[in-house]
Amino acid sequence: MADYPNMKAHKDKGDWNPLWDTFAELDPEFLEAYLAFRTVPQQGPLEQKTKELILIAINAATTHLYGPGVRRHIQNALTAGATQAEILEAIQLTTVMGIHSCNLAIPILLEEVENAKS
Repeated sequence: MADYPNMKAHKDKGDWNPLWDTFAELDPEFLEAYLAFRTVPQQGPLEQKTKELILIAINAATTHLYGPGVRRHIQNALTAGATQAEILEAIQLTTVMGIHSCNLAIPILLEEVENAKS
């Protein structure tokens, strides 16, 4: 992992998708390049909370519907200070693309808010 700083950084900060393990075995150079590319827009001036709200919307969007990503970014958003209402609005805005976004993301939001309280 030392030869792949982006892989190490994503694992260290808890932003690792378990599906990437297979990529890391099959083509670590490709995965390293992808992670470097993926990191660039996350280094800008937006507050982390805003970035997490956008990432929730992307992962919940009807074109993506990636539950583990929704969960991870809801957790990150809560950690960054987002409220349940802010997260709910991000999910609601996503529903313009399809009501299925709510079906995926709302139960995850309720679970993660409960987990954050305990």
